[in-house]
Amino acid sequence: MLLHIIARGKIARSPEAELVARYEKRLTWPLKLTELPETGGRVPEPQTPYRTVLLDERGRDLPSEELAAMLERWRDDGMRECRFVLGAADGHSKAERAGADLLLAFGRATWPHLLARAMLAEQLYRATTIIAGHPYHRSG
Repeated sequence: MLLHIIARGKIARSPEAELVARYEKRLTWPLKLTELPETGGRVPEPQTPYRTVLLDERGRDLPSEELAAMLERWRDDGMRECRFVLGAADGHSKAERAGADLLLAFGRATWPHLLARAMLAEQLYRATTIIAGHPYHRSG
């Protein structure tokens, strides 16, 4: 299953970009990164069937194991793509939230956009290692 991060704004050369690149190299699942301008821009057509996850402050704060289980279930159910969408500074519209398969939050704190992107890349790497039985994740 393709993991597709779709983010508003450019990450450019930054420490956060280095973190995203580090986890992108480690991932064994295919990963696509799409950057869009703050407003407008064209989101690429998805590989169907697909799931959409919005990073949103109103979302569920899932433990890594639960995120991994969800990705594994979607993969096993035949999903070809899972889109992780980071919105612009004002977040997602009500319609976008209503159309998502999952609203995901990284705790109750507000995170800088670029840091949230790096945290997402790490969580996707962690989830795939959990699925593979790799010792990267230490639970408990």
